[in-house]
Amino acid sequence: MRVGTGYDSHRFAEGRPLVLGGVTIPDHAGLSGHSDGDAVAHAVIDAILGAAAAGNVGSHFPPSDDTWKDADSIELLRQAVRILESRDLRVGNVDVTVICETPKIGPHVDAMRACLAEALRIPGTHVSVKGKTNERMGWIGSGEGVAVHAVALVESAADPLGGRSRAGGGSGGAWPL
Repeated sequence: MRVGTGYDSHRFAEGRPLVLGGVTIPDHAGLSGHSDGDAVAHAVIDAILGAAAAGNVGSHFPPSDDTWKDADSIELLRQAVRILESRDLRVGNVDVTVICETPKIGPHVDAMRACLAEALRIPGTHVSVKGKTNERMGWIGSGEGVAVHAVALVESAADPLGGRSRAGGGSGGAWPL
């Protein structure tokens, strides 16, 4: 098993849709960025690529390349998953924290989890998304933008249990804690 962390932040930008975790959130300024600005997807990409020691979002999808201008970041996440698969790895789970004063993340968590899970090719129960405020401190607290932290567990795709074994062996054993 391998663990990776990811981080991304973007300023709010009027005139763009707000996309977080592949979900368009209505009635709010979007995020600046070369692609669609989806800071959740970008942090998750960095977490899974980091766990695989395979670079980061900028090394695979550089903002200097117009190919990625206004790109759908969930499609970039799917491509990052394919990079893992080419190394015989798969995502085990991800945990995401979105930090912003607005919008409220809670009403969109289920949709984000479903979208991320589909792109990552894992069950929705293996994806956590939560929102936090910055208690009105700093640039996030003043409403200038969003920051996202992500952690990912990546496992060998060749091992059907991802390195875990069942207690007692055979079927019907309990998973160790």
